Amino acid sequence: MDPHRENGAHGPVSKKARRSSSITFEEIQEEFSHHERNVARINNGSFGSCPGSVLAAQREWQMLFLSQPDDFYFNRLQPALLESRSVIKSIINAADVDEVSLVDNATTAAAIVLQKVSWAFSEGTFSRGDAVLMLHYAYGAVKKSIQAYVSRAGGHVIEVPLPFPVSSDAEIIDEFKKALSLGKAGGRKVRLAVIDHITSMPSVVIPVKELTRICREEGVDQVFVDAAHAIGNVKIDVQDIGADFYTSNLHKWFFCPPSVAFLYCRKSQVSDDMHHPVVSHEYGNGLAIESGWIGTRDYSAQLVVPEVIRFINRFEGGIEGIRCRNHKKVIEMGKMLALSWGTRLGSPPEMCSSMVMVGLPGCLKVYNDKDALRLRKYLREFHNVEVPIYCCKQLTDGEVERISSSVITGYARISYQVYNVVEDYERLKKAIDDIITGEFHARLLPVTD
Repeated sequence: MDPHRENGAHGPVSKKARRSSSITFEEIQEEFSHHERNVARINNGSFGSCPGSVLAAQREWQMLFLSQPDDFYFNRLQPALLESRSVIKSIINAADVDEVSLVDNATTAAAIVLQKVSWAFSEGTFSRGDAVLMLHYAYGAVKKSIQAYVSRAGGHVIEVPLPFPVSSDAEIIDEFKKALSLGKAGGRKVRLAVIDHITSMPSVVIPVKELTRICREEGVDQVFVDAAHAIGNVKIDVQDIGADFYTSNLHKWFFCPPSVAFLYCRKSQVSDDMHHPVVSHEYGNGLAIESGWIGTRDYSAQLVVPEVIRFINRFEGGIEGIRCRNHKKVIEMGKMLALSWGTRLGSPPEMCSSMVMVGLPGCLKVYNDKDALRLRKYLREFHNVEVPIYCCKQLTDGEVERISSSVITGYARISYQVYNVVEDYERLKKAIDDIITGEFHARLLPVTD
């Protein structure tokens, strides 16, 4: 047993994480000392990060199960899951802990919501041709889930073509209203709207409360907010937002180990008869209980939420303090890069979270997704910089020949988390500058596709 740990009512508690004094820079670096050294890790948005004290608590939970599985299953698992759900309920302002389920990730949560929509089509509650609305920049896995569950069941899918770069919420709201009108054309019903809280790529904070209100006014049956990046990144009040379903990963910006997410289902007739797609012994006992036992597996990532809170509370202002500081720093770093490269941010600061889209110099010639991946790989393999690259328009050969080298076609999505330092972003700046100085561009970089 780790001498720095002790057991609480339901599991391990870190003495280290309960320190009352504010965490120091050195302690932050120690918490994330398992990160690969000499790598500028400015892509927290993709996979998140987990501090050492939380990883140690996870390991204790795993050993509790392995040392005496019967006791763990009958006496510890469900109370500990309830404690984690209660913490999330408080953070997101859910009305009841039964509205909060813990699942593997936001993709699983989407499958749960879309599975019920699929049943509604197959059972005749919805009619063939009824519409489901989603943003054009919806996460790729969610788009595939809509294809698998909705299109195959006879639903009509409409994508909202969002602008990027974007300068205001009004642009998004206007496009959403147009798409909603198209969905309702000819008397068709819009059964579900899938709305991102923060789009992944490009990364933009979406006015979900306003879009949910519009859906209610226009008679959309259900609203599902895919907020994979939200908790720990933007403020969440699910009652104020008013959606039927809301999900967010806890391993991205909330410091949990991978992988765990919550799914909020507002108590109403809409959320009745929700089920986990993996059916086990708890089927029929409510989604939260079903999700709490889908067979023998490692539940430890779902059990460390209280330990995460203890880690977060070592920071001034807790989760809100972390969120505000991360936002301020990523905007500062984004502006520094854009000024150096003579480019701009892809959206104003108020539409950014702890991630910012920074325009890359046009001379890098990022003209399609393949170019973007090649540049990303080069930065990782030759400069030890982890950062996603986005191509905002797929250009044809003819368009490539005509486009000016001053036009911004590529963006870097930079993240800022508590472990990041200014030098991480200066390394990205230098890497891009070196590419330009060497008269390379995305299509000439020495990497294999």
